[in-house]
Amino acid sequence: MRNALSVQNLVKRFGTFTAVNNVSFDVEDGKFFSILGPSGCGKTTLLRMIAGFYQQDEGTILFNGQDMEGVAPNKRPVNLVFQNLALFPMMNVHENVAFGLRRRGEKGAAVERKVKDMLERVGLPESGKKEVSQLSGGQKQRIAIARCLVLEPTVLLLDEPLGALDAKLREHMKVELKTLQAKVGTTFVYITHDQSEAMVMSDRVAVMNNGAFEQIGTPQELYHAPSSSFVAQFVGANNKLSVSLRRGEGGELLARYANGLDFRLSPACSEEATDEPFDLFVRPESMVINPPEGDGRFNSLPVTVKAILFDGGNSRLLVSSEGTTDEFTVALPQTRQFDDIKVRDTIRVGWDPSASLCFRKSDWKLYDEE
Repeated sequence: MRNALSVQNLVKRFGTFTAVNNVSFDVEDGKFFSILGPSGCGKTTLLRMIAGFYQQDEGTILFNGQDMEGVAPNKRPVNLVFQNLALFPMMNVHENVAFGLRRRGEKGAAVERKVKDMLERVGLPESGKKEVSQLSGGQKQRIAIARCLVLEPTVLLLDEPLGALDAKLREHMKVELKTLQAKVGTTFVYITHDQSEAMVMSDRVAVMNNGAFEQIGTPQELYHAPSSSFVAQFVGANNKLSVSLRRGEGGELLARYANGLDFRLSPACSEEATDEPFDLFVRPESMVINPPEGDGRFNSLPVTVKAILFDGGNSRLLVSSEGTTDEFTVALPQTRQFDDIKVRDTIRVGWDPSASLCFRKSDWKLYDEE
């Protein structure tokens, strides 16, 4: 399959600050590709270079194999959906969608046909005469996308378009956008700091940090096989334990925890025993509450229950490790078998060594940790 977009060794500097540092990626035609990262990581700068609003200092941008060097934004086969949508309040829905067509000189029945077809494709066939003020948040979202798609861009760029919506509508629009993209077949490049948006909607995701890509992969690859401590923390919920590595009596690699306990590691861990600090990650759903005594399949850790976080199917226990200040979350199974657990109870949590990941300690923090 051909690449609708190819970015090669892209660099953007502002004075002495490098906002985008040697970024390369390809997006296949018709795919949904997301760039995920924290605020200030460079993702919007990258998007603006692709759109042509910023000139790159180094590197190449190609649409369908054609180099965009020196090509103005309005001449590129790309359109951009902004977070604030930028719909024209003085125009009705039909006029908003037709605006770009008329700007490039199209007239008459051809415009009417294209607008009618596009409104049907985004599921709003009867909305042409409505004013923008009469639309719901989700409808405005679809009209903003329709206004771009009617111009038949090679790539549609979306800069955090769900950021201004309330939580309930945002959840709904994730499904809407994924369904719409699959229906129209246009290549989407989506910018977000929300990992749930990226994971739910995308065929592939690039995780960005400090101006560079840490990892590119499918949502499943990023979740189950992160390539760095940053990706492990940023994609999905993860419990982080600070450990050092040592060799056991049988030569096996063990993680020594702050309270003196040793944990067995996944066979995939290829690090060497060292006094350097490491981050050991275990996802909440991989932790088992009160594993059978003496069951050699699990690492085991005594903890105290600090809070019960009820959230339906996402309910968790917040626990603290004895002898440390660390806190973890443990997924609560929906079988109700642990309904008798109370705050301040002492329990054990366990996990299969193969469910853990180990990386050299990173200075990056998801929250302001002590």
